[in-house]
Amino acid sequence: MNDLLRKQDLESNPTPRVPICLCLDVSGSMGRIVGGNVQNTGRREYHDGKWWNIVEGGITALQEMIGGVNLFYDNLLEDDVARYSAEICVVTFGGNSPELILDFANLDRQESERQQKISALEAHGETPLGEAVNMALDCLDTRKREFKDAGVDYFQPWLVLMTDGEPNGSTAELNRAISRTNELANNRRLTIFPIGIGEEADMNCLAKFSPKRPPLRLKGMNFKGFFEWLSASVSRTSQSMPGDKIKLDLDGLKGWADL
Repeated sequence: MNDLLRKQDLESNPTPRVPICLCLDVSGSMGRIVGGNVQNTGRREYHDGKWWNIVEGGITALQEMIGGVNLFYDNLLEDDVARYSAEICVVTFGGNSPELILDFANLDRQESERQQKISALEAHGETPLGEAVNMALDCLDTRKREFKDAGVDYFQPWLVLMTDGEPNGSTAELNRAISRTNELANNRRLTIFPIGIGEEADMNCLAKFSPKRPPLRLKGMNFKGFFEWLSASVSRTSQSMPGDKIKLDLDGLKGWADL
């Protein structure tokens, strides 16, 4: 979305914002089959540091995640307050570098692009986790400056970090991302939700990003349960005032987190 439309969104809607960045793993391992009926092709391919048996049919981890993200958007659009308060950007990481596939915008204005780009995600490449987190933080910083310039109040930004493996991008970028998230979280300028997908997720690495809250592992592939919980948390936040202490529904974790 161009700068003029971003400015118009802020001028036409002065509602306090809840900025949320979804930082999502789309590396090759997210193409693994996690359900449905499959047929083995007898072929093998090397992706994301491992050999994989190639099958036909079935449901992939990425398809499950796509369903969860779309549910998240749909739930917020159905909420009369969150619809105008929540702003979402989506950064994906696979291949050699991260990609900003959706920048911050009014949810209604973002809708057609969201449906197209989220559904078109494909699993490929490596896991440049540090590079992706740095891109996500840059996007949040830019939007916060735009809020301030327009005189629009906003809540502490949220960063949702979801990955199913170990980072294999630049070590320097990874360390810089960890340092940045820790500084922001410790100064109450960022709320981070580090989420592991499957048994291969590097929970020790995810923990380094989050000094205030331990990472959680999805129970099975319950992306929908997580995004249901997240949308309810955004709705509750949007009905409060910036600066208020937000209490997350910790009991709700039991439905989707492997506690």
